[in-house]
Amino acid sequence: MKFAKTILTIALTSLAFMAMAGDIKPFSQQEFDQLTKAGKPVVLDISAPWCPTCKEQKPIIDGLMKQPAYKDVTLLTIDFDSAKPTLKQFKVAMQSTLVAFKGEKEVGRSVGDTTPAGLEGLIKKTVN
Repeated sequence: MKFAKTILTIALTSLAFMAMAGDIKPFSQQEFDQLTKAGKPVVLDISAPWCPTCKEQKPIIDGLMKQPAYKDVTLLTIDFDSAKPTLKQFKVAMQSTLVAFKGEKEVGRSVGDTTPAGLEGLIKKTVN
């Protein structure tokens, strides 16, 4: 019985923690439009699997998205190599680019930043 209670406690704690995390999803135009029209904070993460800078950014961004302060932020991932029309739409020239939106307004952009403070500063612009 004690084991079952422990498992239940861990499961509930995990669910509560996940509820405090921002969503990370693949980009779709429909979802982007719905989120921004509703005034929601959105960050586009344009990366490539071969990019060393992107690999440095990923754990930092993932960690930030788990913070309660950014629970309402949606991070939409875009593959640099296969989404050329989307890159053109958002005027993105290279991988390791992040574009931040507060509703329908672009509020910041970062290229190649791998500093926790710089990346958090960009995400913060979407919620402040």
